[in-house]
Amino acid sequence: MNDRRLRDADYPRPHARLHLNVFQPFGPIYDWSRTPRLRDYYEPDSYLALVQEAERGLFSAIFLGESLRLREHLGRLNDIAVTGRPDALALFAYLAANTSRIGLVATLNTTYTDPVDLARRIATVDLLSGGRAGWNVVTTDNGWTGENFRRGGFLDRDNRYLYAEEHVAVVQAIWDGFAPDAIATGTDAGAWLRPGGVTPVERSGEHLSARVVPQVPPSPQGQAVYFQAGDSAEGRDFAARRAEGIFTHHVEFDEAVAFTADIRRRARSYGRPGDDILVIPGASIVVGDSAAEADEKARHLRERFLTDRRVRQIVEEVWQEDLSDVDLDGPLPTHAPAADRQSRTHGIVHTGHEPSAKIREWRAISEARGYSIRQLVHHLTSARAFVGTPGGVADELAHFVRSDAFDGLNVTPDAFPDGLGDVVDRLVPELQERGIYPSEYAGTTLRENLGLPETVGHRVPERAASRAESVAV
Repeated sequence: MNDRRLRDADYPRPHARLHLNVFQPFGPIYDWSRTPRLRDYYEPDSYLALVQEAERGLFSAIFLGESLRLREHLGRLNDIAVTGRPDALALFAYLAANTSRIGLVATLNTTYTDPVDLARRIATVDLLSGGRAGWNVVTTDNGWTGENFRRGGFLDRDNRYLYAEEHVAVVQAIWDGFAPDAIATGTDAGAWLRPGGVTPVERSGEHLSARVVPQVPPSPQGQAVYFQAGDSAEGRDFAARRAEGIFTHHVEFDEAVAFTADIRRRARSYGRPGDDILVIPGASIVVGDSAAEADEKARHLRERFLTDRRVRQIVEEVWQEDLSDVDLDGPLPTHAPAADRQSRTHGIVHTGHEPSAKIREWRAISEARGYSIRQLVHHLTSARAFVGTPGGVADELAHFVRSDAFDGLNVTPDAFPDGLGDVVDRLVPELQERGIYPSEYAGTTLRENLGLPETVGHRVPERAASRAESVAV
């Protein structure tokens, strides 16, 4: 991490506050010998324990990644990467009943969901939770995933954000169609719905058409908070138009400052203030009584998750073949990959990478640094962590947030469901002492606790809207 420091008055945002979310991703790699409660990954009460611990630490939200198909490796189910989980919105209904302040953000795909159905389901969770729902809008062009929906490869990469624009526009129109004061409040009203309180909506676009009568009234926060996760130029522009929070992987100081500046510039180009979109990268946090102890804990955690099988899998995913005879403490294989293009049918994460180009990149790193395969994989997966004493990590985070490098962190717990104890009990008090973290929740809704105004769909000028036409019936 960059170690530059400024006087408080010299920071661009000297009074900025940090937001913490807990991020429970899909696909954690378990060391089975040290994970006795394997079913915890599916148990609702395990998620509840994690969320209640986060709420005790005044976290803004829990953010769940999405997996629409079990991960595979070389054509077989990957038995060390758990990629199935309960439906997020159904799970959130349970979590909402047992928490009171923490936000509930679900990653939900626009490519393989129906906007009419999704609008109703998200609005239901938002209503049940008293205004604590969020939607992380994601897209995909992965035909392998689409096979589960009998729509494999129906949408090419160039059109996925155009499709997403229309999808979100339909959802927004449905939410806007049920007025906050639509339901009568008096017993002598004569009808449960005031005239004009619900507006049927018809939309017809290039990719999506919908005719729908909204069914769910707004929550206390109005509408769910929009998030977006995507680092491409199209993803950044989509976030600048639609999102109220953006999830990233940029935590190195200079990269983080540049990314956030770019997002703010793009948002301003669409008529937004620029600072009304929260930039929240994902990272892990490891603290110890000394810097050396924290480093040793971080090393131990990495070794726990990067087992020999996982290290080998990472290399096999690029070569696309069984490399069980390759020495992990030796150099990378010298032969070419099995295919010049990665197949979109086996479910690895980075299907857009060309294997030959990725191999050239890896070889250059290995030759320059003298790395074995194991050392290379450790290097490639070593970023996105804040490691040190509680005070040292708090100083680092204060520097980042006051420098406008980011607005918060999606914290990946080091265990499930009990991996947030050090952050809540040791780091949070240090953050509060430095004045960058709240001592209580600002309100009861996610929008209040994130300091966000009304939904961005009501604030972005028409030129930033979807190309789909909207006609009130």
